[in-house]
Parts: sequence; structure tokens; C-alpha cells
Amino acid sequence: MWEFYGRSRELESLEEILARGRWFFARITGRRRIGKTTLVQQALAASPARPLIYVQIPDSAPAGVLSAFADAMLTFEIDGHRFGQPTSLRGLATTIGELARAGFVVVLDEFQYFARSQLSEFTSHLQSVVDGLSADADRVSGGLFVLGSLHTELVALLEDRSAPLYNRTTDNIELGHLDTRSVLEILSAHADDDPMRLLFAWNLFEGVPKFYRDCFEHDVLGEGRTELLRAMFFRSSSPLKTEADNWFLSELRGRYDVVLKYVARNPGCTNGDIKSHVASLASDRAQQVGGYLKVLIEKYRMIERRLPMSAKPTARNGRYYIRDNFLRAWLGALSNPVSAVNFRPESLLVRQASDRLEDVEGYGFEKLVGQLYEERSREGVGDFPLNERIVGFWDRTGTELDLVAVDSDHRRLRLGSCKRNPDKLVRSLASFDAHIERFVSHQRRYDGWVVERVAIAPVLDAAARGVIEGRGYIAQDLHDLTRALC
Repeated sequence: MWEFYGRSRELESLEEILARGRWFFARITGRRRIGKTTLVQQALAASPARPLIYVQIPDSAPAGVLSAFADAMLTFEIDGHRFGQPTSLRGLATTIGELARAGFVVVLDEFQYFARSQLSEFTSHLQSVVDGLSADADRVSGGLFVLGSLHTELVALLEDRSAPLYNRTTDNIELGHLDTRSVLEILSAHADDDPMRLLFAWNLFEGVPKFYRDCFEHDVLGEGRTELLRAMFFRSSSPLKTEADNWFLSELRGRYDVVLKYVARNPGCTNGDIKSHVASLASDRAQQVGGYLKVLIEKYRMIERRLPMSAKPTARNGRYYIRDNFLRAWLGALSNPVSAVNFRPESLLVRQASDRLEDVEGYGFEKLVGQLYEERSREGVGDFPLNERIVGFWDRTGTELDLVAVDSDHRRLRLGSCKRNPDKLVRSLASFDAHIERFVSHQRRYDGWVVERVAIAPVLDAAARGVIEGRGYIAQDLHDLTRALC
């Protein structure tokens, strides 16, 4: 049986909003499939019964939006004569106000589509309605949730100073991925605690609950890699084979494909790397790379630029990464094999996808380790309390550290290497010593600190641990890093 996992803080916040018994206008943002609607449903189920209408706003002309609202009124059995069946965007705003005054909770999903030019007048009409409701807040028992998956567009509708709805929301919730503890809970309940399963699933699905539930409903969450990939991506009924296109790639209309694919397949690439790649394919587009990156970082939040520890924001040695695990796995390993399923043997393509995912898991493992260090510190269960976010370090001399953890309270510094393959990890320690020595010699702010060396792989046997510890390193694997969180 599938249950509701994680989200205790966010659920508590929504329950508090509903418990006020007065008008609210709450914004909930987060990527598609992250669980925004489910969270609202869970909060409503835990609160005294409230009449509800849920509408998923389509990316269409006003007629399509009004049709969707009319269908929702029928589905939720709302009397169109009592509240008025809206025939215009102004009427839609008026009806929402009437529903709120009658005690309804109105949920508008994909609210960011009102940023489209053909729908933009709606926010001006809604402003007037919201202002009236806010003036009578103590006498209005209903409220409005607006949900959105394109963060920048939704925020622009509600927080841009020139926007009609600026400063009107009463509550704002940013819904991120489930934490690793919740993912571990899901795997423990429906699969097992195999660390390689955790790495495989987290690298694919990170903390998106809908993806894990899809695997559960197809009865493959506890199966092997190939069985899960085949069921979720390669069959005609596979629920995730078109997920990337339906989620966001179709909105890009192919404009940024070259940049996205390159960053997905080369995590940690530089601006120069991306320009060189684009120039090799189309020299006239190389100068547009800066603009592409700006849009993908700021508007769509698909790419992030990271700087090494202690670097200034204006530093030129930034590296680029795909933010979302599923997108990175799709573009880096799955899209090509899945697109060829009608032309090549399925077994060959599934094996190809699995092999490519192992490469993608290299960076995914490094990211997972950083998140586990942060969660363990936050929960007070780790062996290294943090004062800063986990970061890596690199410089022009070739120094490269996967993990730099700072405990300034105790003047401790932990420097680490993370590798998916434990044999490669062990073999690399001799050269990694030199990276640590260069870092310590140049970072004078840590003079006199205790420097700890750590080597981390998904699974370490006794022999590997012996070699690692013999070189003066702390040996850690996913069993070590997750034990206290389980």
C-alpha cells in the first residue's frame, strides 16, 4: 500500500493556513510531479471538511481556460446558477471570489499560464477580487491556492512590482525534492536498503514522489535495473517515456537542446567548453551561448552555475550542471535509446541505457554524498556538523576536491574523494593526497585546523576499507551515511 511520505513541515504549514478560518491566498511552487496537488489534498484531508474546487489551467486561449473551469464545476458538483458560470476572464475572477466567500477552497494548478499574453488580463481582474476579499478577511472562510511548476513565470505574476497581484499572497511555499530520509523510507517499505538501489533510484528520480509511485504501481520498485528501465521507459505503456517532453522540453521547442544535452553529458563543464561544442556544430550560434545559459538558469531553472569554495560571485571559473536528476539522466543516458525503441532490439537498448546511466551516476553519487552530509548535520546524527553548505573545490593548478566540509566551531576541515567504483577510489588515493596538500597550502585561513581525509564509495568491503584507512583516510559508504537516517 502506498502512503504519504515526507513533507511534514510543509504539511504543517498548510494545515496552519487552513486552520485560521479566514481568507488566504497561498502560492505553492515546485517542479511538475513534485507533489504540490497531493500535498494540498493531504492537508485538506487532515483538516475539517471544506468544499473544494480544483482546476488545472490549460496552456490555451481564454475559451480553453473557461471550459476547464466549467468542467471542474461539474466534477465538483458546484451549482453554476448559484455562483455564476463564467463566460469571460473577468467573470472567472468574480466566480472565484464568490466561491471563497461561500467557504470554498479554490485550487488553480499551473497558474503560471496566466502570464501568457492572451490570458494576462485575468490577473488584473483577480487583483480587484483579492483586494475585496482581503478587506473582509475575517468574514471570508474560503481561500485560494495557486500552484505552479515554472517558477520564474509564477513568481513574476505574484512578486514583480509591476504585476497586478504584487504583494497579495498571504503565504508562499517552495516545494523541493523529498529528502533522502523519505526516499529511504519509500525504498525500505517497497524494495530494500541496498545502497546500489538507492544510488540508481535517486540518480533517476531524486526526490520526486510521483516517479517512485509509478514504479510501485508497475511493481518494479524492488526489481533490478533492467526490469525497472524496461517497464518505466521502453514499453508502449511506460509512464515515463514521454515525461521529459511533457514536463518542459516541449515548452523549449528545441531552442536549447544542444546546450542542455552537452551539460547533461558533461557535468562540470565550463562556459568555454559549451561555446566550443556549440561552435563545432553551428559556428553562428556560439555567441548566443551566454543568452541561452541565462534563460536556462534564471527562467527555467534547469541549469545551475557553481563556483568553487570561497570564490567570488563574479569569478570566471564557474562550472555548469543540470539541476534536476531526472533531466540529467534523461538527456545523458535515456533519450536516445528510448527514441530508437521501434528500430532496435529492446534488450540491446535497455542494456545501453543502463550502461550510460552508470556513467551519469558518477556525478550523481557525488551530489548524493553532499546531500547526505547536509541532512545528517541538520538532523544532528552525523559525525561532522556543518557550518556551510557542502561544496567542491577546483582551481587552475588542477587541484580537484569532490567534497569540502567545514566545521568552524571545532576548527575541522574534511576533504574527500567520491567515486562510484571502489577500486578506482582506492587506486586514486595516492594522487589525491597531492590535491589535498595543494589545497591546504594555499588556503591559509585553515592554518591550525584539523584536516580529515575521507574516501567514499557506494559500497566498501573490508579489504577496501583496510587499504583506505591504512592511508590515513576515513572510509565511508552509503551504509555508513544512511544508517542514522533510516
